[in-house]
Amino acid sequence: MISTSGVSLRYGKRALFEDVTIKFTPGNCYGLIGANGAGKSTFLKILSGEIEPTSGHVHITPGCRLAVLKQNHFEFDEHEVLKTVIMGHKRLYEIMEEKNALYAKPDFSEADGIRASELESEFEQLNGWQAEPDAASLLIGLGIPTDLHEKKMKELEGNQKVRVLLAQALFGNPDILLLDEPTNHLDIESIRWLENFLMDYENTVIVVSHDRHFLNKVCTHIADIDYGKIQIYVGNYDFWYESSQLALQMMKDQNKKKEEKIKELERFIARFSANASKSRQATSRKKLLEKITLDDIKPSNRKYPFVQFKPERDLGKNVLTVEGLTKTIDGEKVLDNVSFTVKGGDKIAFVGPNELAKTTLFQIIAGELEPDSGTYEWGVTTIRSYFPKDNSSYFHVELSLVDWLRQYSKEQDETFIRGFLGRMLFSGDEALKKASVLSGGEKVRCMLARMMLSGANVLILDEPTNHLDLESITSLNNGLIDTQACVLFTSHDHQFVQTVANRIIEITPNGLIDKEITYDEYLESAELQALRQKLYAGEA
Repeated sequence: MISTSGVSLRYGKRALFEDVTIKFTPGNCYGLIGANGAGKSTFLKILSGEIEPTSGHVHITPGCRLAVLKQNHFEFDEHEVLKTVIMGHKRLYEIMEEKNALYAKPDFSEADGIRASELESEFEQLNGWQAEPDAASLLIGLGIPTDLHEKKMKELEGNQKVRVLLAQALFGNPDILLLDEPTNHLDIESIRWLENFLMDYENTVIVVSHDRHFLNKVCTHIADIDYGKIQIYVGNYDFWYESSQLALQMMKDQNKKKEEKIKELERFIARFSANASKSRQATSRKKLLEKITLDDIKPSNRKYPFVQFKPERDLGKNVLTVEGLTKTIDGEKVLDNVSFTVKGGDKIAFVGPNELAKTTLFQIIAGELEPDSGTYEWGVTTIRSYFPKDNSSYFHVELSLVDWLRQYSKEQDETFIRGFLGRMLFSGDEALKKASVLSGGEKVRCMLARMMLSGANVLILDEPTNHLDLESITSLNNGLIDTQACVLFTSHDHQFVQTVANRIIEITPNGLIDKEITYDEYLESAELQALRQKLYAGEA
């Protein structure tokens, strides 16, 4: 078990946490949630011992092993992939290394033999003979094929390193598992594998994630950070959200009734306090009035941006026709004779493990990249707006946010621009920040504001949920569900795809799968999954 008693963390006058006393018990998975800046990752670092709290203590049951998803992707560059995973169990790895060093000695002594015997005994107790097969199984489950297991970490791509570090955290059945955004850079298959792994996990898991579907699948409890406190709720994310909204509404309703009672008493007192026959009743009501107190409803630290896409004009039937698009990048054919049509009312999720293929397709139809061959044609009624995965080029300017957004607005009045920025959570002095110093999430909100001002009836969005907190994802999610615009998008957020898309297109190495169904229907169709396997194996 892991718990805290009276944990506080202060930076100068600012208190990030104040007197947090909480228990995380075995057999449960806790989703740690809170607004951006609430301190989710920081709290995990306090639990792991990476950060010392200003006051208070973290208690871990003696003998319990704690594992953490490492964030430094270069820390193990000189180590082999399989060894990196086994290093997740520090003591087991130390035994293996000491054993190997002893057996490699040319002058192996009697003392060495005694020491080797001790190590072999401990090695067996820790199930060491199963270490390499277990590590390999974790890697394969997370999409790292066998031919990469003996390579050095520095030879892997960034998203592959993330998966290896996740396998490292999971290795050896740790008693306490701390995971900060474990689904980042995972494809759908790997996320589903991780969900199943954690659902069957019998020890303590504490996870930070912006993926609502993931939190709903794996969490038995929600640990909510707000106002520097952490409160635990039983249930998954959706249950927490519904119950917290209901509790807030009930408190508001109670206050409304109290306010009505106060007004009624005040009217009686004002009317009869000077009346001799009614003065005793008026005095009695004054005492009653003094006893009524309104519950203090603190507004949550969570803030939801207002996301709404209003097309300037209606779409015609013909939105987009793509024929035979082919593109090779750095010697790799990422698009091969891709053809499809888009009609009004379509909200299409483009899925599949090849990120470059989806991004390249969007860059081509957005006019930012030329195909090697093939054509695409937009309908005459279309007004398009594009959200690229990498938006950094839009912010290499020394403009305030007011001036930055003014570039994309027909209405140039500062009051209008500031009002619009306020909807996207840039109020007061925040609107005067330089565009060049924004965080990843702030840039995304600015790009969404730019799209909202465009009046587009076709929205092209490449991973728009990256860098956003749960509140902003929820607002964007609802905005895309409600819009009459045609939407072409990619996302790793399962719930986002399921609730927005009415059509799924998967780009495989050997053709497209194109179905007008929901995402869950797509994943649950045995026929379509069999077709996917054939297309990826080159058999179809």
